[in-house]
Amino acid sequence: MQHEADPAARAPAATETSPVPVDKSRADTVAGTPPGDPAPDIAALLQKVEAEAAELREAWLRARADIDNIRKQAAADVAKAHKFALERFASELLPVKDALESALATKGASADALAAGVELTLKQLAAAFDKARIVEIDAAPGGKFDPHRHQAMAMIEGDQPANTIVQVFQKGYLLNDRVLRPAMVAVSKPKDGA
Repeated sequence: MQHEADPAARAPAATETSPVPVDKSRADTVAGTPPGDPAPDIAALLQKVEAEAAELREAWLRARADIDNIRKQAAADVAKAHKFALERFASELLPVKDALESALATKGASADALAAGVELTLKQLAAAFDKARIVEIDAAPGGKFDPHRHQAMAMIEGDQPANTIVQVFQKGYLLNDRVLRPAMVAVSKPKDGA
């Protein structure tokens, strides 16, 4: 048995609401205003928004100029720091130079007087190094070789354990715990056949 479909059921359902006609002549007006005066607040709103935008732009330009000035000042400070970083240390070395020059200018001084003058000059230099935090690297013979602080110039066969400092050719120095110059040393190596 075949059912015949109801033609009304196949048809799209009719909408219960009918479209409302729109009066396009009144679409650009604000509610509650007379029909002849289209949106009177738009001009005032536009002026207010333009004023706020101008204020924000001016504030942004000021902030940008401040940042540029800070950046330029920081660059100038860094340049001055690089240029005059050694000023304090150099002023500490001037008395050492003066003492050496006066020792050389003295004619006919005895060996003992020259030795005493050199010792005083060395003390002045050591004081300048202390103020600048320049420290001597420990490279005493018998100590352990440290490749970060020592530079091996030779290997000598000996009875000591391998990589033990045997001789110091030149002292090394640290500047604020950073190697300024490594100590140049000779280290021991095991005897052949050992």
